[in-house]
This record gives sequence, C-alpha cells and structure tokens, in this order.
Amino acid sequence: MSEVLRAVDRLRQAINRHDLDALALCFDERAVLVAPDGIAENREEITSYYGDWMEAFPNMVITPQSVTMFGDTVAAEFTISGTHKGPLLVPGGDVLEGTGRSILVRSCSFSTVEDGLILSHRLFYDQLEMAAQIGGCLCFSDGS
Repeated sequence: MSEVLRAVDRLRQAINRHDLDALALCFDERAVLVAPDGIAENREEITSYYGDWMEAFPNMVITPQSVTMFGDTVAAEFTISGTHKGPLLVPGGDVLEGTGRSILVRSCSFSTVEDGLILSHRLFYDQLEMAAQIGGCLCFSDGS
C-alpha cells in the first residue's frame, strides 16, 4: 500500500476506534478540513470536529465502498453509520440532543497527502439525508 493510501486508511481506522490521539497524528499541523457543516483550519480544530461527531455518534463506523488514488490525492466513497446519542450541531447553529435514531449516510472525501500526513481533507455528505434519518426537516424562511 502506498504512503498516500496508508495515510487515509490510518484516518479511517482511528475514526472507527474513536481514537482522537491517533486521528490527530493523521493530519499535518497545517491541515485544512472542509465539510458541509464547517471548516477546520489546523490539526487541533480537525480533531475537535471529529471529536464532536464521535460524541454525537459514539458507535460511529466508517465503511469504505471505493477508494481511488491519483498522485498525492485519495478519493474515497464510504458510509457513515451510527446511533445519534449525543449533542449534534445542526444547520442554523442549534444543538440537537441525542435522538436514539440510527444513521447510514453516504459520503465521500478527497484527501491530499504530503510526507505521509493529510494536508487537505474535503468531506462531502448530504445534510438533508442525515437530518431526515435523525428526525429533522428542511425549513425555509419566508424572509420576513
């Protein structure tokens, strides 16, 4: 396995073990994560981001579907599964306490690796799909 693929696989394993120390070591100090629910601009912020997910979904598991490497970048398609048992920051800035509902969310990421560490991590998932699974809804303001 190449150094580039190994870096992304270490991240998946750290997430599945809920090991934030190991997760932090997957990222370069200058790393940036861009996700539908926010941006984290260094290793500490990225670790905090994933820590929030692990608190919200204490049995969260990442299951890979496909992984493709091109140069120093890995594209991964996977599912995120777990049970919503803790606080979760939702669109609009509110915090939703655990609902006890299970999720299975289709996701993908693009991770650029430099010197064996992830430098850029772009995560994509459908927030509406996840919201529907935990009992949320899509709301529109009438502008007034």
